Amino acid sequence: MTEPETAGPEVVRVPFPLKLGQPGLDVLDGRAAPVAARDAATVMLLRPGPAGLEVYMLRRQASMAFAAGMSVFPGGSVDARDADEDVAWAGPDAEQWGRVLAAPPDLARALVCAAVRETFEESGVLLAGETPDTVVADPTGDDWERDRNALLDRSLSLAELLAQRHLVLRSDLLRSWSRWITPVFEPRRYDTRFFAAALPAGQRTRDVGGEAAAVYWTGPQEALETGRRGEIALLPPTAVTLAELAACGGMDGALARVPDAGARRPEVLRRDGAAWLTVPGVSEYPL
Repeated sequence: MTEPETAGPEVVRVPFPLKLGQPGLDVLDGRAAPVAARDAATVMLLRPGPAGLEVYMLRRQASMAFAAGMSVFPGGSVDARDADEDVAWAGPDAEQWGRVLAAPPDLARALVCAAVRETFEESGVLLAGETPDTVVADPTGDDWERDRNALLDRSLSLAELLAQRHLVLRSDLLRSWSRWITPVFEPRRYDTRFFAAALPAGQRTRDVGGEAAAVYWTGPQEALETGRRGEIALLPPTAVTLAELAACGGMDGALARVPDAGARRPEVLRRDGAAWLTVPGVSEYPL
């Protein structure tokens, strides 16, 4: 439900329960500077399903420090080694991705590598192949699980994994989608690039545990309807992205969508004892 007084065609306001700790209130009131936002990447894995386009989601553990219990796409913050220039690479290079993401080439490289790494860590799907036009057929088995866990504990970098297995990262399998920056009052903040990618032929997602309490494939509209019923919890960027995905109509439309590189920054407005969260880039909030 949106506020009766519209905030314009490109920004809507939704009721916001202002339950902030003192640090968050200090930021909103100008008594403290916001925490710096960390660069991050998240990936919508897509596949055709019986009822249409499906996206892979996971429900975060209730014990997580950020977005606890929320249903999200695989993703996480950039690791310093994601910017390694020695990573084996196929597809658009860092300079080309930099133009797409409106980012310096080194950051663009790190974001693409983080997207590939986090997808493998959180779903078992690896966007890489032995050649620039192939993909790994089946990254499962005990040896792959050892490598995945080594990525998680940072004893192995993505560049090292690819080198050991004589693979190249397939940057051409990713599509840029949007960019969201966590509101300033949050104690943990992220500057997150959203990507989309088709599930590679022959690969399958699997429940790898860790940060996820549950994993599932769902239609984007179905996920929104489930969110409206209160059966899952969705952050505004996730809800808006699901609505954008639903509007694409299918795999071809989703993968051909023109990316939105502009940064979206939700903010809190307080008026007459009530609080509203602004959600930029939409004319109607999907929940």
